[in-house]
Amino acid sequence: MPWPSLGYRCGVAHDDAPSLDGDSSVAAALTGGTPQRVGWFRFYFDDERWEWSPEVARLHGYEPETVEPTTRLVLSHKHPDDYGHVAATLEGIRQTHQPFSTRHRIITVQAQTREVVVVGERLYDHAGEAIGTHGFYIDVTPTRQARAAMLDQAVAEFEDNRATIEQAKGILMFVYRIDSQAAFELLRWRSQETNTKLRTLAEQLLADVLALDYGETPPRRTTFDSILLTTHQRIGAHSAQT
Repeated sequence: MPWPSLGYRCGVAHDDAPSLDGDSSVAAALTGGTPQRVGWFRFYFDDERWEWSPEVARLHGYEPETVEPTTRLVLSHKHPDDYGHVAATLEGIRQTHQPFSTRHRIITVQAQTREVVVVGERLYDHAGEAIGTHGFYIDVTPTRQARAAMLDQAVAEFEDNRATIEQAKGILMFVYRIDSQAAFELLRWRSQETNTKLRTLAEQLLADVLALDYGETPPRRTTFDSILLTTHQRIGAHSAQT
């Protein structure tokens, strides 16, 4: 059954199914007084149940825990010019259970337009069965306010590691077509989400990208999506070889 075609602010269906145990919160991923630009989501195939972090709720204009995300609600926030592309992407995920990434616009509850990058990877149960998709939203709406100040402060904390971090940022900027501030926030979020030192994560990301077999055809962006979401899992193996 295709995804519904609908206008904004559709009704919400409630589902009390619990979330997976042991997942870390993105609430602590970015510190400081500025709005957080990165948050996580999960989508379960069987019952089409959605979960999202407080940051993603706020990105759509909701206060955390005031609305239950559903497919209808998620689609209702897509910009009219991007709705068809996103709906087709979601249909493909439901049918094939494949990883995905998309860049599109959403309309908030307050009627503001936000530009987002959404990346999803397969979500597995304890038996290794793909039961859904999970990943992150990053707000890449062009801004010029507190972002620069936050970046300067964060980079100063890691001045000794700047070269490695800048290289990793450059990869993210190139792959996802985002600015320097957004790339740093994404890298920093993955660092804190996985409880991994920022420099260590950046080094492994660079090693993973350099290890790609380019051949005659450049890797697809989904390859980079998977690397970004799983880089922390290879850090021990990389360290053992060096």
